Amino acid sequence: MVKSKDTTQDSKIAYKILIEPWITEESTRQAELNKYVFRVSERADKKQIERSIEGVYSVKVVSVNTISIPKKPRYRGNKLGWKSGYKKAIVTVKEGDKIDIFEK
Repeated sequence: MVKSKDTTQDSKIAYKILIEPWITEESTRQAELNKYVFRVSERADKKQIERSIEGVYSVKVVSVNTISIPKKPRYRGNKLGWKSGYKKAIVTVKEGDKIDIFEK
């Protein structure tokens, strides 16, 4: 017996994995090469990121590269605080597919 796929549950998880698109000058240049940068959940793995991108943007993902940025100490006067760390994903999509980040 084949189980039916619950797309509403997948979309809820996808929006928890993909936090926001990472829009900088460099990421805009990479978009011309079919590479898109997203800030993602620190617990997400590459397969989850791939499924989320394919589900939300309806594109075929070729590869996913991730970068974990550690938290950094910051001082305000003599008080020590921390700038939070985060995780980025560089997603390469199939030639011909496009993600319009500014539209969503």
